[in-house]
Amino acid sequence: MPKNHISNNIRTLRFLNEELTQQQLADKVGVTRQTIVAIEKAKYSPTLELAFKIAAVFNVPLNEVFTYNPDAGAKDSKK
Repeated sequence: MPKNHISNNIRTLRFLNEELTQQQLADKVGVTRQTIVAIEKAKYSPTLELAFKIAAVFNVPLNEVFTYNPDAGAKDSKK
């Protein structure tokens, strides 16, 4: 099974921004709370548009919210 190579800091950013709830963030970016949960748990990668919307809510650059690590899981795939 392929490993998700995108990690995020959404949970940390929510708590640093007046403890914004998952529902409040979802409302601000126009998705469901379940979508935010899935993104935070790295079970779902957001669209580029959604990623930019999330970064805009926190007023930070995209790379402060999301990190792409192409080497994640590389050890598992080289068996």
